[in-house]
Amino acid sequence: MFISVLDLFKIGIGPSSSHTMGPMVAAKDFRDRVGAFVTGQPIPPYLQVRCTLRGSLAFTGKGHATDRAVTLGMHEHTPRGLAALDVNALFQQLWQQTTFHVGGNIEIHFNPPEDIIFDKGDPLPEHPNGMIFQLLDGTGKTLLTETYFSIGGGFITTLAQIDQLVAPIKMETTQTCGFPFETANQMMQMSIDSGLSVAAMKRSNEQERISEGTLNEGLDAIWGAMRTCLEKGLAAEGRLPGGLNIKRRAHALYRQLQENPQKASLNDWLCAYAMAVNEENAAGHLVVTAPTNGAAGVIPAVIYYAVKHEGATQEQVRDFLLVAGAIGGLIKHNSSISGAEVGCQGEVGSASAMAAAGLCAIKGGGSAQIENAAEIALEHHLGMTCDPVGGLVQVPCIERNGFGAIKAYTAASLAIRGDGQHFMSLDNCIAAMKQTGLEMSVKYKETSLGGLASLHGMTVSITEC
Repeated sequence: MFISVLDLFKIGIGPSSSHTMGPMVAAKDFRDRVGAFVTGQPIPPYLQVRCTLRGSLAFTGKGHATDRAVTLGMHEHTPRGLAALDVNALFQQLWQQTTFHVGGNIEIHFNPPEDIIFDKGDPLPEHPNGMIFQLLDGTGKTLLTETYFSIGGGFITTLAQIDQLVAPIKMETTQTCGFPFETANQMMQMSIDSGLSVAAMKRSNEQERISEGTLNEGLDAIWGAMRTCLEKGLAAEGRLPGGLNIKRRAHALYRQLQENPQKASLNDWLCAYAMAVNEENAAGHLVVTAPTNGAAGVIPAVIYYAVKHEGATQEQVRDFLLVAGAIGGLIKHNSSISGAEVGCQGEVGSASAMAAAGLCAIKGGGSAQIENAAEIALEHHLGMTCDPVGGLVQVPCIERNGFGAIKAYTAASLAIRGDGQHFMSLDNCIAAMKQTGLEMSVKYKETSLGGLASLHGMTVSITEC
């Protein structure tokens, strides 16, 4: 099993990797297919594109900006390309357009308010995040169609490909890796046999595909984007978009900590840093999937604390990301990071496990301690639902990232003080997360039909006791 750390951590925009970034990539891909389809052959005088969102994309797509994402992708934009732009202004312009052109001057009709359909019927059987794109002629006849699934972390797959997936994403064959670990137990055994650290093995696997310089540049770019996002979040004030009227809190919290640092705890700093990232994500700004947008604050918060408060070096940050990427790959391969598939245990839980492992590694932990740290963090997120209020990645998502960072730091601290021996293995914990997700009601998997989300707009009576 191999997934590159540079694919796992994607630079893009908020608020969701599965509901914003994935649909944007899918829309651009379908536009490219339309361009290829109409090139060099007779075409009808009228052509129209339609996108039908199914499952979780239909239920929470409005709050997660899925319609915005599809519009931007249909006009050739990518998540990474938008990271430095004024997305709101660009979107307002494109939302008013009713056509685009392919193949030079072939006009395609696409009116976003009418041609993006939120179908809240049964989800597609293959995955809860489905999208059906169609190219229609003037009579409504379908000339070209493709079904996509947004499978978490900004990754997409097609209907033809999804049955080929052994895991939630299509991996490269293990034969292309010098250290082809598919489980945490294999990872630890290979580390023992080779005498290499987890970071060194992951680096070796990466450098079989790209040069050392390219890898380091990519890792530094990821951390640079994370740091930029975090620091912008610490500086920003105001209220978040979407209608809940949620006030940004990271800036005020950070200012309090700076003014009275002697009374600031580790938990305070981690919450300020994590919430800063997720407030930026909720605003639709620059963010890095880590491993998803909804969980994007956990890993940057832990790294930022290690750098600012504990003097972590650039090389340690690279190792942190490599180890976190190795653990994230294991979770992707053996379970899921999609909130629509397994709930928030797969998002914040995975991020916390990845952060715990990375922090343990740079504090000198061996492979067994790293595995233990990841297991502790993931274990204490099992069963966590994904119930975003109003379909927005704000409540409880923003605070939840702070708690995920705290759990990650606690897990790493516990593991580093132990010898790596423990009762429950990371592999078993990942399996438990997958089984829990399969048995979890769809109401609690990013549909905003249950949990906290179901109380939004209702009058709730609370009895004091």
